[in-house]
Amino acid sequence: MISMPIGDAELGLEPQSAASATQARVRGAASGSVRSMLGRLADFLLPPVCISCRTRIGSHGLLCGACFARIDFIAPPLCIRLGVPLPFEAGEPLLSAAAIALPPVYDRARAAARYSDTMRELIQSFKYRDRHEGLPLFARWLKNAGAELLADADLILPVPLYPSRLWWRRFNQSAMLAVAVGRLCGVPVDCFVLKRVRRTASQVGLTADQRRRNVAGAFKVDHARAVRVKGKKLVVVDDVITTGATAEACARVLKRSGAARVDILALARAVEPAAFVL
Repeated sequence: MISMPIGDAELGLEPQSAASATQARVRGAASGSVRSMLGRLADFLLPPVCISCRTRIGSHGLLCGACFARIDFIAPPLCIRLGVPLPFEAGEPLLSAAAIALPPVYDRARAAARYSDTMRELIQSFKYRDRHEGLPLFARWLKNAGAELLADADLILPVPLYPSRLWWRRFNQSAMLAVAVGRLCGVPVDCFVLKRVRRTASQVGLTADQRRRNVAGAFKVDHARAVRVKGKKLVVVDDVITTGATAEACARVLKRSGAARVDILALARAVEPAAFVL
C-alpha cells in the first residue's frame, strides 16, 4: 500500500478554508514573534526582580530562592477547623486546643503561610505600597492552601472595606485576591454580597478582645444579593487572619442569612505556639 500525504482537503477543509487556515497560522506565528520580541524588550528595560528583595531573577512576579526559603508555608497536619499546624500526624482529622476551647463561627479556615518575616513584608507591600506584581503568585498559593475549601464552593466573597477607606486606598486587596483565585479555580466571585456598614479603627496593635469589639456589627449582607447566600457554600477571602475577629464577624452575618457553610481562606495567618492538639 502506498501512503499518500494527508492534506487539508482530506481533513475536510475546502481549498479556500485551507488557505484561510494557513494564513491564520502565519498571522499567529507572526503575532507570537512580535509578542516574544516585545517581551524581551520589556525584560531588558524592566528586568524581572524578586518581588521581595528586588534581586534579579529569571521571570517576573516571583521570589528568588533565598526569599522563597523564608516563607513559612503551612502544611499538614492541620487543625481541621482553624487550619493551624499541629505537631504530629495521628492519621485522623484533629482539632487544636484553641478550636476545642472556643469553636469558631465559621466552619473551616486555611492560610497559605505563617504571618512572619518575608510574608509580612510581602503582604504589607501589596496592601499599603501598591506592589501588586505578586498577585498571580499569591493566587496560586491561595488555590493550593484552599483546595479543600474551594473544591465544592458555590461562591467566593472578599472581606469588604468601608467605602471611605476604599476611596482612600483605591483598591481592596481582599477583593483582588478573591477575583484572582476565583479565576484560577473557576468559582464565581461576588464582591458586593458582604458590606462593611460601620467604619472601624485599624486592627493593628489591638488585643483579641478589642478586635472583636471593633468589628462587632461592622458587616451585613446586601439585601439584594441575599439570595446568593442562602443554602450556599461560601469561601470568604482575606489577606491575613490574626485573632480571627474579622472572619468571625463576616461568618456570623452570612450564617444568619442562611449560608450552609462559611469557610475562610487567607494568604497568611498568625499562629500562636499554644495551638497544640488535644
